[in-house]
Amino acid sequence: MTTFNVLLICGGGSAEHDVSVMSANYFESSLAKSNKVNLLRLELDANGHYFDQDGHRCELTNRREVRFDNEAKPVWAVDYAIPCIHGFPGETGDIQSYFNLIQLPYFGCESEASSNCFNKITAKMWFSALGIPNTPYIFLNDMNQDAIEQTQTALNKWGSVFVKAASQGSSVGCYKVDDVAQVEHVLNDAFSFAPSVVVEKTIVARELEVAVYEYKNEVIATLPGEIICASNTFYTFEEKYNASSQARTDVVAQNLSEEVAEQIRDYAIKAFKGMKLRHLSRIDFFLTDENEILLNEINTFPGSTPISMFPKMLQNHGEDFTDYLLDNIENQL
Repeated sequence: MTTFNVLLICGGGSAEHDVSVMSANYFESSLAKSNKVNLLRLELDANGHYFDQDGHRCELTNRREVRFDNEAKPVWAVDYAIPCIHGFPGETGDIQSYFNLIQLPYFGCESEASSNCFNKITAKMWFSALGIPNTPYIFLNDMNQDAIEQTQTALNKWGSVFVKAASQGSSVGCYKVDDVAQVEHVLNDAFSFAPSVVVEKTIVARELEVAVYEYKNEVIATLPGEIICASNTFYTFEEKYNASSQARTDVVAQNLSEEVAEQIRDYAIKAFKGMKLRHLSRIDFFLTDENEILLNEINTFPGSTPISMFPKMLQNHGEDFTDYLLDNIENQL
């Protein structure tokens, strides 16, 4: 039987570092069920340094090998990599660019697709180009008086807005603004996370999520699941991962017509294929009281923590996570 060496990388040093570590636990336990995989897990810190699970420093070389500072440990040849990193440098496409350079096969979306989805401005331009409805928005490239005035005008027009750092994930640098007096302070905060900011109309709607993934040479979209937050709140980073969160998740959204569910799935597959995604994604939508469907965002490496929706939706669709991973790995080797 053929076995292969899989390098599982987690961490990354962003605000989502610890969540990435939790997701890696799920990948590690899933791959441990297969006798085809020899797994090495490394954690990447904010300075770009790799450490093994014993805390020993190492590096991934352009020869597709892991070399350890402790010379007593043998060099470990890498056949395949899984960049289980939320935020920079995983979902931004940076680490994938290095994998491409050294011709190392890897799991997940490629560099350009990751970058296009991670930047909210670029992503919304793609959504519009593909003909997929999305939330009304404006772009801001500098923190100055003009940005303040544009945001105040948008707030007066729409009644409420979300101010979002353009290149952050998991609601990091995301703020709901209802009062014009908050605008300058919130913009300063958002620009501290990213060089560009997107201001979106607040949509009062249901928050629906679809797991879209490749399995057995087919692109599959699950039935929409739903995030149900406490009254008058949104799904912040803390709401997602804090033990005291009052948010609820339904793996399959209730009271959703078949027609609406199928339209959401069609849009999700259209976005997945149109933006050249690969292997996995979680695609998030709003559904208004008037049954208007709006694409909110795409997560190119969704969380796999105990509370995460992607693995739950995949399992509910009938897939075994280990078989799903092996299918995509073996298709590239």
